[in-house]
Amino acid sequence: MKTLHTILIAAACLAGAPAMAQHADHGHGEKAASAASDTADGEIRKVDKASGKLTIKHGELKNLGMGAMTMVFRVKEPAMLEKVKAGDKVRFTVDSTMTVTAIEAAK
Repeated sequence: MKTLHTILIAAACLAGAPAMAQHADHGHGEKAASAASDTADGEIRKVDKASGKLTIKHGELKNLGMGAMTMVFRVKEPAMLEKVKAGDKVRFTVDSTMTVTAIEAAK
């Protein structure tokens, strides 16, 4: 009986494999889709060059499961702080460590 159960489970797994392979992305479009969801709109509230941080009033951060709010973020590169000033509307990317990894003026 145990052998039959194992065979049925294996057959079910194999039957699903072609369907799963059909939908597999193999990393080509998944990264682009993920990058789009990592990007958020915001407004710079404060630039703190001494501590290497930005205060941003932002919309939803889908990649982090966070709603809109105002919060302080570290920046990946200090040069990012030179690109913005309080009041600027921006599009930015933030990672799971609450670090801004990319920022640009909103269009």
